[in-house]
Amino acid sequence: MTARTEETRNRGKHPSDEKLFSAKWHPALKEAVDDLEFLLERGYGSASALQLVGNRYRLNKRQQEAVLRMSASAQEAELRRLKACSPAALAGATVAIDGFNQLILLESILSGAYVFGCRDGTIRDISSVHGSYKRVVKTEDAARTIGEALQELRVAQVAWWLDAPISNSGRLKSFLRDIGQAYGYPWELELANNPDLVLAESDDIVITSDGWILDRADRWFNFGAYLVERQKVHPQLIRV
Repeated sequence: MTARTEETRNRGKHPSDEKLFSAKWHPALKEAVDDLEFLLERGYGSASALQLVGNRYRLNKRQQEAVLRMSASAQEAELRRLKACSPAALAGATVAIDGFNQLILLESILSGAYVFGCRDGTIRDISSVHGSYKRVVKTEDAARTIGEALQELRVAQVAWWLDAPISNSGRLKSFLRDIGQAYGYPWELELANNPDLVLAESDDIVITSDGWILDRADRWFNFGAYLVERQKVHPQLIRV
């Protein structure tokens, strides 16, 4: 790797997270997820349903975001599980990665942020890029964790898809390309104006935790759960 300025940002816990996601909140979070799923299964819009549930349990914005990320209707969860590939299916295959989705998840885990076990079996964070991505202390470690795990799974080719409209996506593309070349990872880096649609229509095995993509993709691999189950990472994981 070429020399670069050391990143000093972190994607760890918000200062209030220890309080907001402490054990005393877990029963309320569980009931909120149950209630939200109940409303979603009966046709309520996610925004209005989340507001209703959030008000009932007096959840703040970060708690509500966690509840939304953890939720999935029973039908959604079942369909997503039916399309999930086993680790063995990745040997010799090409995978398509939802780049920001997975990189930020790993950055969050490695930075000690809380992440959440979701009803569809995925693991999700509550970070977001707000239109602009900036590398953090754990970005390179996150990329290498992804690269090493996919090598162990004997993946033949990896296509990273990044959101072109997000600021600094071009810089991240170059950064990831350098890592791939330095460590011999079989990576291709692509920018797209709508990578969600590209991934949803891909013939490759998709790696994402984005529910919209999971509902539309033909095949996907639950990479975050795999990393946790195989103890490749040790997250601050909350399940309710």
